[in-house]
Amino acid sequence: MKPSPEVFINNLKKEMPWVEKIKFILKNTLIKIIKGQPCCGHHGEPGC
Repeated sequence: MKPSPEVFINNLKKEMPWVEKIKFILKNTLIKIIKGQPCCGHHGEPGC
């Protein structure tokens, strides 16, 4: 799946505490870096 700024922004707009959003962003970004892929596989989560 190709990364999209629009999808990234929409995922950040989800209703959840900012602390949880930051955790998801860090976790999903780390997964993308480790796997060398443009998507972490957790569609709909912040950071994906």
